[in-house]
Amino acid sequence: MTQATTQNVIAFQGEPGAYSHQACRHYRPQMEALPCRTFEDTIEAVRSGRAELAMLPVENSTYGRVADIHHLLPESGLHIIDEGFVRVQISLLAVPGTKLAQVTDAMSHPVLLGQCRGFLRRHSIHGVVGADTAGSAHEVARRGEPSLAALASPLAGEIYGLEELASGIEDRQNNTTRFLIMSRSPDFSRRANSQGGTTMVTSFVFRVRNIPAALYKALGGFATNGVNMTKLESYMVDGIFTATQFYADIEGHPEDPPVARALEELDYFTSSLNILGVYPADPLRATQTQAAE
Repeated sequence: MTQATTQNVIAFQGEPGAYSHQACRHYRPQMEALPCRTFEDTIEAVRSGRAELAMLPVENSTYGRVADIHHLLPESGLHIIDEGFVRVQISLLAVPGTKLAQVTDAMSHPVLLGQCRGFLRRHSIHGVVGADTAGSAHEVARRGEPSLAALASPLAGEIYGLEELASGIEDRQNNTTRFLIMSRSPDFSRRANSQGGTTMVTSFVFRVRNIPAALYKALGGFATNGVNMTKLESYMVDGIFTATQFYADIEGHPEDPPVARALEELDYFTSSLNILGVYPADPLRATQTQAAE
């Protein structure tokens, strides 16, 4: 693949029809979506030049953060340039001509099976564990058995020629996944989101110095400067209990005086500080905040 081609390619983890693929279509519809086997492969596709951008899921409103992704982001060498929130709408997909009453088994990733317990129970459908959502749709299309359906995105049904027997069957109607769009080059410019909103988000990781109350002191600058911290998560580094790294999202741009003062104070109490990206807040971020209140 030539460099001219990769300038319009966005990589994602999973098979065609995965929810990450859906995110690519929604947020970068003009780009060609490149499926990758793992998150590491997705990141490497951008680092090597096979793709211009990467679409990576970082957290889900029902199941929390995506495993391992926070370990990968700081070491990836990539930069966050945008975010997106995708509503997880689950469909029951089967081979064309199938009636709902014929379905006895539904295949999907364990997470999606857990999100549709009510529907499956009402229709006496047994859940079957598959490798992933889009892969399950692919397998159902390959087998061609009316008794076997898949739980996946409507996009997966479109790609693999399956019929949608039921839609929106998830137990929680507000289930949403947050994605980060990452690039080889950072973009610290102030820019509006798709609806003209000008709120910026800054994401960074840091490790505190080994002194008493270091985390408390490090975060004090955000409170005293009135900077809203929307996310703070900790995780071990290299499997060592005493080596803790923190991931944080704040509202604002590093050049905003309150943010600059808060980051300066944070830097004093940390042994490392790495800004992962500065990007416009997605319009759906406010909707998610309101739903949580």
